[in-house]
Parts: sequence; structure tokens; C-alpha cells
Amino acid sequence: MSGVLAIVGRPNVGKSALFNRIAGRRIAIVHDQPGVTRDRIAAEVEWKGRPFTLIDTGGIGLRRGEKAGDIIQQAALDQVELAIGAASAILFVVNVQEGLVALDEEVAQRLRAAGKPVLLVVNKADNEPAAAEAVDFARLGFERIHPVSAIHGRGLEALMRAAMEHLPEAEPEPEPEVGVEVEAGEGGEAGEGAGDSDEPGTRKGSRRRDFNREPLRLAIVGRPNVGKSSLINALTASTRVVVSPVPGTTRDAVDVPFEVETEGRRERYVLVDTAGVRKRKSVDSSVEFFSVKRTEEAVGRCDIAVLVLDAGDGILEQDKKIGALITEARRACIVVVNKWDLVAESVRQAREQEMERRGAGDRNPGNRAPMTTLGEFGQWVQEKLFFLDYAPVIFTSAHSGFHLDRLLEAVRYVAAQLRQEIPTAVLNRTLHDAVVRRQPVSKQGELLKFYYATQIGYAPPKFVLFFNRSDLLNRAYEKHLTDAMRTAFGYEGCPIVLIPRARPKTIEPVRKFGPAGRGARRGRPAGGRGAAGERRGGGPRGPRSAAGAAPVEAPARPERRPEAERLEAKRPVRVKPGVSKGAGGVSKRGGRAGGARTRTGGGGKRGGGKPASGRRAGGGRAGGRR
Repeated sequence: MSGVLAIVGRPNVGKSALFNRIAGRRIAIVHDQPGVTRDRIAAEVEWKGRPFTLIDTGGIGLRRGEKAGDIIQQAALDQVELAIGAASAILFVVNVQEGLVALDEEVAQRLRAAGKPVLLVVNKADNEPAAAEAVDFARLGFERIHPVSAIHGRGLEALMRAAMEHLPEAEPEPEPEVGVEVEAGEGGEAGEGAGDSDEPGTRKGSRRRDFNREPLRLAIVGRPNVGKSSLINALTASTRVVVSPVPGTTRDAVDVPFEVETEGRRERYVLVDTAGVRKRKSVDSSVEFFSVKRTEEAVGRCDIAVLVLDAGDGILEQDKKIGALITEARRACIVVVNKWDLVAESVRQAREQEMERRGAGDRNPGNRAPMTTLGEFGQWVQEKLFFLDYAPVIFTSAHSGFHLDRLLEAVRYVAAQLRQEIPTAVLNRTLHDAVVRRQPVSKQGELLKFYYATQIGYAPPKFVLFFNRSDLLNRAYEKHLTDAMRTAFGYEGCPIVLIPRARPKTIEPVRKFGPAGRGARRGRPAGGRGAAGERRGGGPRGPRSAAGAAPVEAPARPERRPEAERLEAKRPVRVKPGVSKGAGGVSKRGGRAGGARTRTGGGGKRGGGKPASGRRAGGGRAGGRR
């Protein structure tokens, strides 16, 4: 077991700033207002490879025997006493800028009575002259004085070396077991190379999460004064967090480790107590603003968010906004209706009246009570929180302990749903049937074709779906697909993330008209038809030149044999009586040598010339047919 290092002092000396500096991240709220910290804020941290638990506490602002002015101040003082009792060593923080005051001497007497190792930390020593004034605190009677600056990090190295001497060595951790993957993003960062791991079972874009080794994080969220802190104290059977009837008692996000044994197996959880979230227009102080930010961060870091409602108030608009915060973070959710003991008696009486009415034979639906069973109330809650209709609804009472065991059962069930892996074949059959059963609405009337899907992540479950057109999907149709998956695989309490993608055209047509096309193999240029200018490739025809006009300039083409010459060479020549074949081709009396046959005493049959008045050669044009 690792050691525990507690930070103690009077109010407004910089305890929370020192806590954040040692932890290396912003956990506790740091503010100039005294008394901001009320609960014990614990964090598992490391220093030079040595793990330990660091605890921040509220300021001790009362002398011995002095009564607290309110219940919150007394509860914060009780939390300090618990932290001192659990600590292996104590960091006693004072303020060098204010000097030694009477409350510092009072805190010193409390720490001496505890009998724990104490290190005197003189904070806010931002420069050398301020550090030199730390000798004034030698009157407190501690052996060593450590001037530090929590804001700038001065003197922190020497302080932690001295603190490590009083902490026990940590026990070696057991070998990790098989886990599952969760989405990297809000609520956690993947380590370097996490997306490129070649380990079997690890998917790209997700980080490895071992649920058997790491505890399950449960964020308890809700409006102010709905019983979040009371619920944590009831589950842990202790006074771990401050509880009061004053709204806004909790300010920081407090991590509470919790273990429970079920069927011979110990299960570890971390219950995160958060500040109540009010409407944005009602946030009137910077402390409350930072409290709400801590709540939002806690939702992003958790595995399951527990949305707590007040049974007496019903479901308000702010409850729906907090539920929307959970859905935006894509976290699993359980809805808890707390303070059921306040309405249990009235519900019982309504149930008895309903049974009497039915026993009297009154079957008129108009006389029936609206809701008399937990099932009916649960259905009503899911109708109001329609965007969280997949979350289980548990009715509890932190005051009487009603149904707390069912809450733990729901947590175990939802955690098991987060870990499940769906076989690809079963997943594809389910989605194919859902697409066939109902097509999305399309303005152009196009049909959606589903190819395949695969699971790429867990907590939340994430799936990639390939279609012919990804733009055809909308929110309504994604809801249809997720409902089909919930019907087949459960996923109660878990959000389902669908990533639609259009399958790209990776195969180009094989028969393309180009330099290697069919025309080139036959001796013709690609895309050309011949002298007529008709293009086989489907492109626009080139302009033709008129008879006697200058030819239109065309792109350069490879040399080819004239069409007329080629056709004439192939056609056999028949010689008729009275016709002689000369050197230039077939000729008649008085006619010119030409490549086309002509007849005596008239226009060319093929040339289309006018008949002449005498024995004149016909008008067949040399050079071939049209």
C-alpha cells in the first residue's frame, strides 16, 4: 500500500495551489476567497517513480473548544481530522507574506498531538528576500523549514525529497489481466503509439483499458441539493463527503474509492462526488463557475454517469440539460430517482385505493390513478427523458437505504454491457435486416445500400458502417439503426456511436479508350473514326471545313493512310467493253483519268455532275465517293 501525504493549514495559505503543483494537474479549485475547499480531495500521484496518495483539506479556522458558526464549517473541520488520522506524513502550510499568526500556533498544537511526521512548508516565498523571512516560523518548534512557492514551483524538489523519506515503499502491482478498449478523447488521453499498436485485440484509434485492474469510475451528477453526497455516504457507509441541507455544499469533484464484494469477487469503484449544476444565468460567482467546470470534466472522465433526480420535485428543465451533457460526452448513464422515502407513503396510499377500486368492480379507466407502481413511474421518467430512454431507472433513498443494492446491480450490468464485443457476422445480419425493413427518406428517391459494418471501439461502443451513400443517413435513421442493435444485443444504459462512411470506388473500368484502346490496335488513332471526323470515344466532333474554304486547323495527329486510297485499293476493278485502263486508273473517251468509274455521254453516276451537251466527260469527282 502506498503512503498518504496530507496538506493541512489554516484558511487561504495556498494548500490547494500546492496540491495542484505536486499532482501536476488542476484538480482542486484555487481562489483568493477563504474556505473554498471543504471536502477531502484525494489524488493518486507519483514523484520520481514513487506512487502515493495526496490529500487536500479545508482550512482550520477554529480554536480548540470553539464552536463552528454553521454546519458546513464544522463538517469541513471533521474532514481535516479524518485526513490527519489517515496520513503517513503531514505538510503543514503557512503564509510567509502574512507572517506567524495565532491560528498557525493552534494548527501546530493539533499536529503535535497527532504524533505524525510534520514538515513545515512556508508558502508564497516567491523570491530570495521572502524566503529569508521564513526563519520567523522557527518559533513553531519544527525541525526543518521548507520555503516554497506553489505558484512558481520554487523549493518543491527539496520539499518532496524530505517528504519521501517519511512515506513507505509502495507494494508491487500484480500483472495486468485482459481488458477492453475505450475511446480515446474526452475523459482520457491515449499514450504515444496507442493507435498504432499491433497487439491482438487492440484497435486503431482507441486506448487499452483494463477494467479488471483499474477501478470503474462513477460520476454522481445532478442539480444542487438532490442528495448526491448523501448517496455516496450511504454507499460507502461513512461520512466521506460533507453533507448539509444548504444547496451548493460540494464545490470540488471528490474521488471516493469504494470496494464491494459480490459472489466472492471484489469489485473496485471510484465514486466522484460533483457540485450541483444550476442554470448558467444563475451562476453568480467565480467559485461556482469553476465548480461547474469540474463537474463537466468529471463527466468526461467517468465510465458511467449516475444522473440523480429529486422524487419530490419531479423532472425539471435543468435535469434535462444535465442529461444532455451526459449524451454529448457519450457516457453510459443510470438514472436514479432519490428521496423516494418522501413520496413512498402517498404512492402506497394511491396503490391501495386503486386495488380497492378494482376489487369493487369499477373498471372505468377514467377513475384509475395515473401512476401507482414503480414500473409506471419508470416509464414516465423515460418518456420525459426521451433522449436517455436506454438508461435504466432506479428508485432509491439515501436516507433509508431503499434499493441501494439494485443501484449496484445496475452498475454491474451496465459495465458488462460496455465490455461486450459483437461478432461481425451477427452485426452485419442485424443491420442488413434493419436497412431492408426500412429505408431512409431521400428527396431524389435513391435507395440506401448497406455493405458491411465492424466494431472499432468500446466504452462507448463504436461501429463503422459502410454504405453506397453516407449522406442519406440522418438522426432519425441512425436512431432506427441503434434501436435495432439494442433489440438484438442489449446495450442497456450505453450510448451507441455509429460512424457512416461511403465505400469508395477503388476499381476503375478496364475497357478505356486511350492509346492502348481497340482503335489503336487496328491501326486507327485512339478515339478516331476516320476521315469523317466521328469520334469513338464519345467526345465532341471537330468542325468540318466547307468546300473550297481553307481547312480548319486541328490538333496534330499521327500520319495515316487516306481513307479513299485505302478503300480503292481493297475494291476490285471491273473493266467493261469500250473502257481502257490507263496509268492513272479507268478512263473514257474525252474523260480525265480518275479514281472513280464514269459513263459516256452523261454526268458521273457516283459524282452527281450535270449531263453535258455533247460527248463531255461526266462530273465524277476524282478522289473517291462521298
